[in-house]
Amino acid sequence: MSAIRPIHPRDPAIRHLTGRDLTQLIVELRTEGRELGLLWPSAKPGETVLNGQILVSLGSVPASTLINLLSLVREFRRGRP
Repeated sequence: MSAIRPIHPRDPAIRHLTGRDLTQLIVELRTEGRELGLLWPSAKPGETVLNGQILVSLGSVPASTLINLLSLVREFRRGRP
């Protein structure tokens, strides 16, 4: 996962993610992003799969959006002194 090469919503690599995996990513994004003002208290793994895409209950965004955003936050934090 890289901010330079984002994951596409239909990438087969994310189809194996479970609700538990998504919960861990959400917790990590909340923790890492809090300092940057990323606050999503209602985010949770979605029950919906749309066109083969696993969704996160965050306004029905693909799980890839969560992963790509987390990647951007990580890259930003690595680049900070």
